[in-house]
Amino acid sequence: MLGFCEGPIWQVDDITNCVQRDFLRVLFPLIVVCVSILVLSIQAIRRNVKLKRKAKYKKIINGPDFLENPRPYSGTNGVNHDSSSEEEAEDDDEGLTMNGGRLTLTKTTTLGSVAAIDSPRGQNTMMVIETLVVAAVDALNVAALILHAHGPKGTTATIAGIITWTYILILAGLRLLMSYKSWRIPHVWNHTAALYSLQWLFSLVIFRSTIIHPRSRVAQALIFSEFALTSLLFGIAITTRKGNKAVVLEWEGDIEPSREPLASLFSIFTFAWVDAIVWQGYNKTFEMSNVWNLVPKDKAAAVLADYRQLKKTTILTWHLMRYFKMKLFIQCAYGVFEGLFTFAPTLLMKSILEYTEDPESAPRNVIWLYVILLAFTDILRSLANQQALWIGRKICIRLRAIIIGEIYAKALRRKAAAGNDTVLGDKKDKDGSARPSAIKKMLGIGSKKDTTKKDSDSTNSQDDDPITKGGDEQVNVGTIINLMSVDSFKVSEITAYLHFLLAAAPTQLIAAVYLLYKILGASSIPGLIVMAVLLPVNILFARGFGKYQKKIMAATDKRIHTTNEVLQNIRIIKFFAWEHRFSNIVNEKRSAELSALRSKYILWAFAVAVWNTVPVLITFFSFLVYTAVEKKPLYPSIAFTAISLFNILRVPLDQLGDMIAHVQESKVSVDRVEEFLNEEETEKYEQLRHDNVDENGKKIIGFKNLDIKFEIGKLNIIAGPTGSGKTSLLMALLGEMTLIKGSVYLPGGYSREDVRTDPETGLTETVAYCAQQAWLVNANIKENILFAAPFDEKRYKDVIVACALERDLEILDAGDETLVGEKGITLSGGQKQRISLARALYSNSKHVLLDDCLSAVDSHTAKWIFDNCIRGPLMNSRTCILVTHNLALCVPDSRYVVLLDNGKVEVQGPSEEVIATGKLGDDINKSRPGSAANSRMPSRVPSSVGEESGETLVEDIPEANGNGKSNRRASRAKSVDQSMKKDAMTETKAEGGVKWAVMVLYLKAMGPWWFWVLAVLVFGVQQVGSLVANIWIRQWANQYETESVGAFQSPSANSYVGNIISTVQVAGSRLSKLQPYFNPTQTSLLAQVAPNVDIGYYLAVYGCIGVACMLVALFRDFWLFFGSLTASWKIHQRLVESVTRAKFKFFDVTPLGQLMNRFSKDLEAVDQEVAPIAIGVMSCALAIIVTVALISAITPGFLIACIFISAMYFFVGKFYLRSSRDLKRLESVQRSPLFQQFGETLSGITTIRAYGDERRFIRDNMQRINTHSRPFIYLWAANRWLAFRIDMIGDLVAFFAGAFIVLSIGKIDAGSAGLSLSYAVSFTENVLWLVRLYAMNEQNMNSVERIKEYLDVEQEAEAVIEKTRPAANWPSQGSVEFIDYTTRYRSDLEPVLRNVTFKINPLEKVGIVGRTGAGKSSLALALFRGLEAETGKILIDEVDIGLIGLQDLRESITIVPQDPTLFTGTIRSNLDPFNLFTDEDIFTALRRVQLIGAATSTTNPSTPLTASRPATPGRAVDFDIPSGASTPITNKNIFLNLSSPVTESGNNLSQGQRQLLCLARALLKQPKVLMMDEATASIDYNTDSKIQETIRELKSTIITIAHRLQTIADYDKVLVLDKGAVVEYGHPHELLKKDGKDAIFKGMCEMSGDLEALQKTAKKAWDVGKLVDDE
Repeated sequence: MLGFCEGPIWQVDDITNCVQRDFLRVLFPLIVVCVSILVLSIQAIRRNVKLKRKAKYKKIINGPDFLENPRPYSGTNGVNHDSSSEEEAEDDDEGLTMNGGRLTLTKTTTLGSVAAIDSPRGQNTMMVIETLVVAAVDALNVAALILHAHGPKGTTATIAGIITWTYILILAGLRLLMSYKSWRIPHVWNHTAALYSLQWLFSLVIFRSTIIHPRSRVAQALIFSEFALTSLLFGIAITTRKGNKAVVLEWEGDIEPSREPLASLFSIFTFAWVDAIVWQGYNKTFEMSNVWNLVPKDKAAAVLADYRQLKKTTILTWHLMRYFKMKLFIQCAYGVFEGLFTFAPTLLMKSILEYTEDPESAPRNVIWLYVILLAFTDILRSLANQQALWIGRKICIRLRAIIIGEIYAKALRRKAAAGNDTVLGDKKDKDGSARPSAIKKMLGIGSKKDTTKKDSDSTNSQDDDPITKGGDEQVNVGTIINLMSVDSFKVSEITAYLHFLLAAAPTQLIAAVYLLYKILGASSIPGLIVMAVLLPVNILFARGFGKYQKKIMAATDKRIHTTNEVLQNIRIIKFFAWEHRFSNIVNEKRSAELSALRSKYILWAFAVAVWNTVPVLITFFSFLVYTAVEKKPLYPSIAFTAISLFNILRVPLDQLGDMIAHVQESKVSVDRVEEFLNEEETEKYEQLRHDNVDENGKKIIGFKNLDIKFEIGKLNIIAGPTGSGKTSLLMALLGEMTLIKGSVYLPGGYSREDVRTDPETGLTETVAYCAQQAWLVNANIKENILFAAPFDEKRYKDVIVACALERDLEILDAGDETLVGEKGITLSGGQKQRISLARALYSNSKHVLLDDCLSAVDSHTAKWIFDNCIRGPLMNSRTCILVTHNLALCVPDSRYVVLLDNGKVEVQGPSEEVIATGKLGDDINKSRPGSAANSRMPSRVPSSVGEESGETLVEDIPEANGNGKSNRRASRAKSVDQSMKKDAMTETKAEGGVKWAVMVLYLKAMGPWWFWVLAVLVFGVQQVGSLVANIWIRQWANQYETESVGAFQSPSANSYVGNIISTVQVAGSRLSKLQPYFNPTQTSLLAQVAPNVDIGYYLAVYGCIGVACMLVALFRDFWLFFGSLTASWKIHQRLVESVTRAKFKFFDVTPLGQLMNRFSKDLEAVDQEVAPIAIGVMSCALAIIVTVALISAITPGFLIACIFISAMYFFVGKFYLRSSRDLKRLESVQRSPLFQQFGETLSGITTIRAYGDERRFIRDNMQRINTHSRPFIYLWAANRWLAFRIDMIGDLVAFFAGAFIVLSIGKIDAGSAGLSLSYAVSFTENVLWLVRLYAMNEQNMNSVERIKEYLDVEQEAEAVIEKTRPAANWPSQGSVEFIDYTTRYRSDLEPVLRNVTFKINPLEKVGIVGRTGAGKSSLALALFRGLEAETGKILIDEVDIGLIGLQDLRESITIVPQDPTLFTGTIRSNLDPFNLFTDEDIFTALRRVQLIGAATSTTNPSTPLTASRPATPGRAVDFDIPSGASTPITNKNIFLNLSSPVTESGNNLSQGQRQLLCLARALLKQPKVLMMDEATASIDYNTDSKIQETIRELKSTIITIAHRLQTIADYDKVLVLDKGAVVEYGHPHELLKKDGKDAIFKGMCEMSGDLEALQKTAKKAWDVGKLVDDE
């Protein structure tokens, strides 16, 4: 009867004939054939159904749409993109025919890529050979049938063979035919490959059997030749390209496509396709351009497009699981396979040891089979493991692309600015609490202006409840960047190992428990109980880790936030000499962080100790029961197998605890991401959805309900005092505010790319917007101006002239190729503002919104910009809405004016009417100039346009190329050394191995030499300890061997070796031991004669060894962690010190992101990675040494093999280390652009949306995700490559250890053999980890290296020099004198100040003017020694400031910088960070800068509701208030309450308010010398003049850098700078009297158009001065 075989399958040394015949030759092959036929027919049916459906719906390709997305091929590329993966797999094969060869198409061809077709070599030749070989095998089977070669019982087998091979022949023939025809069946290649592989396996077993037990000559010849041919087929199948077909490779620019699709099965499984990467990395340093591209399916755009087709019905976690279900399933299948094969080496070891205990039991060939299998089964396990991990990494990059892509897309749609920050994850606890009715002011608009004031009269207790927040909360920018950098990485990291949790660990647990029970019987139970107790303990440990990790993260966040603020405001901190104080604040935060880290480390040490004792505990109890209770002898084969199984069991238990904790963590991360994705979005697209047409079909821009209708195509002005809501009005117009009532009209609810240009004007119905705080992208100036618009040379030049940028581009080293740096760090405020303006002007938008773009430039530049840019030819027929304080300049030329006060419209209408009301002040009542203003050129071309007046009038621009000047600039830009142009901003990455100096830096930071001596000692003791425990077991087990040898001798002592068929000769007693192989109830003869061994003694010593080991391990970890914490503290302290004391120029060339990278990512590595990994490296290295020594001691022959094996390891490791190191570095460098673009986008979100440019930024983001994924995925490919090769070599170790034991059977005892083998089996693990940890250690040291780079930056002069300390009250007079002073920023640049000499007498007020780039701000820097003198000196009160300490200098004089810098905190903490003043002082200062009205009672600061200035009577247009709310709408003045919050960099205050606060901060110090750098640029003229009065009353010397000439017209002196030299210096009245070429100051005053007013002021001041002098 077919398939019924008597007795066991395995007999002594082979599988029984019956099983070979019935199963391997008949049943199995036929089952495989049936499955194949079934699959093919199901596929055919499904295809027909699909084709029928497709025939019904013919897609019509419409012209333009088709042309817009050209794909490299038509053909059947349009096959529906179905998300179900089986269909996708079929579609993959639908391609087009090309010269008869088939060709598959990649799904998404990225735009701008070139596709190349790659056909496998000898494609058709291979098919022909294959078909012929199959035919030959079939012929052999027919021959066997005719010759009756396999005897009477073999006929069925031969017929089955003929059927199988004929079927295979049909498939192979079909493939051959189809390669010449156009129709085909999908996936036939997969069928033939699978059939060849299985047939080869079956014939392999039969082949071995034929060698051991010879058959008849004919049968042998047939079997041998069939095996040879099947092997050939199997070889062809696994070494030709998968599918054996042409593949389309996609070239994107110069990036080489991935070679993975070209790999054969063999190459895919062994990662041989990675050889090219590793080899390349070994030969030369990897650069980004050498890293292959991603497979098209893994690119962000493709992944996201595919992901968004799956509808989201569940929470994000399950939704993602659903999306990846197929991949996860395959990953888990590999996991199960790996889990089962983990045990093969252990069981084989058991068999080998049993054989060693009694060599007579079987012929020698069996033991050789075991030794070979020992290596082979582990290779299979390794293959499965590598595949599972690789699939995990593939999921990982896709998942990260999905998360980052979704977060980014969401960030582009988030609300512009909200009052409160949400803390992600807190929501759940607070959902219950009610929300107060949030009244929005301005059109119900929540904006940066209202710092979440709840309605003043809602008297409910809710006001006091800190939990209830207004409805407009959102996550702050930091959190979003965190979501992107930390959470997305956490979540994607876990997917790589999910199969451990879901498949491998459970499989291993079940198998191990089962096998232990089989081997030890009841004695395994105590061991398993200890294990079971361990799992919850492990989970608790993991939870503890999670908890501490959270604490650490929270502490780190705080530290990073503080550090970030310190670095953002480093200029002001240095100007005020606060470095020391702020460093202390950062260090406080740091010590909190390290104490959290310490608790984590203590927990870690205990976890490791537990982990080290467990095996000893388990073995102790199990063996105790086995020997003492069950009274069984502990043979080596039992002891070492059990120990090995317990060790295997430990791994999944440990991993389960870890994994469960990680999964919980990443679940939290996914939830945080989801909460962010569910946040409110901007209403812009709803508000601006309609075209800007009202009911009557007229185009309008403005507000319904507020009845503001701006004039289209003309200039409109929005005016009003500081903080009156001008910016809010623009935001509302852009749709960025919360709309409560009414509607907004403005084109812009759609993407810029969808808009057609108007052929006449070349403009589009879109918006360009220039924010008050200029927002620039980190690219060069030209790219910022073009903003991805097509380059038009003439227009570009016109724009540059109109925005007065020409001179600046000349001054800058690289012209318009100069990199802006992040946040425009390399440029002055005025330059940033003008570049931002140029971007708006260059764009082809019909409507331009400018938010106070004239504030940061000096007066004559403002005039030039107004005339040539805002009123210039480039603005023809464009609507311009301008927010400005400079009314005298702008209003007369405008068509429509809106005047705001305190969030209400004070007056609006055509400008003549508004001027007539007199609300704008007296100066503007002049008649309106004629419309000739358009072409009017200023009387004197401003200096910012060209040196020689006539040279560059607007009209000359096209020819300007011809004249020498432009050429000169061009040649200069070229001559700038190319290397300089390589961005001072790009992050450098170290090359080659990590330098020794870096290691020493870290080691020294950990502790002195005795620290290390002790550490090394402890390590040694610990390793030796665990070895001693195992040697002790060997001693014990050997006792049984020696004592029981006499108890029985095998009846037959002949040992049969070789191929003699040995059946009956095997001793009976031994047979009984072979039969119950795994049956604990049937004890063999041996067990009954248990010899006498002193169990108590052996167990007690074993226990002691275990406890000692644990203590040593505990001490070891404590010792190293203690050192590591010391190092962390020292390194951070040095880093903070070194960075805060660096020179100013360091911050000019170092982007903040790069600095923060050191403080976050790199420091985290130093804190948390270096120590544990260093411990790991040392443990692994010692373990390897111990293993090799042990095996060689037992079988000395192993040493010879060892030399070769070591050489192999060395080479594999060396190849891997080089490439992985470079890839890892590239990966960390590629992270920065990703983060930086994120931060950039978040800060410029309103600008991006105003331009309607979201799509471009999303594309850019995808590009960056891909660029980051490239080194990442190939780094992991290299890791898999390494792991597989190391496993292979490790299996050689096991094989040789086994082989030498077999060779020396009889010479060595079984205990030693067991010891040797159990170490050999675990050897691979150690080596793999050694290489991996070593590489990780190098990468961590790479972090130390990057930190070291910043420890060595150039430092400023000493803070305090005791010898030359000035008097405590210095400067008492306040005279300032520059004597022949010259300085430059860098030695390779031109001087910025040349031979400056002038003197300021005590208490004089001096104004410094000059065009942009004349050296005004450099003068301020020089006074504070931000620049050191090259020649000359500066004296303050006759003290040479170059000789005293910086702290003494900077604490004694004060500056109000150009960019107002504020810190997160309250108003009080900003004005007086170190609590040196009383509240009264502070209020006085606030009053002096007009932030609060005249003395109101300040006793209870929260009650008075005075407006920021007495409200002017007049028509108050009520902004509609939602019904049910109270009426008082006066905005509360937040400055009356010193604990009012100030958000990050003061974003909740207007620019003007920030400048006033900074001024108040300076006035508080009551300085003798006060430097003001354009400190009132963003303040309305009214407030400005009041502040000037305040300043005049000050008893101090005042130096003011001014853009507004009004500010300084009545000063005592004016200093005019040009190109870093003094050109004029004197009283403004005297300077205005001069005439001719030298009258530079007078020229400036003429330019500003206010000459008469200025002359009047100057004269008045002169007369007053004369009077004082006369008196």
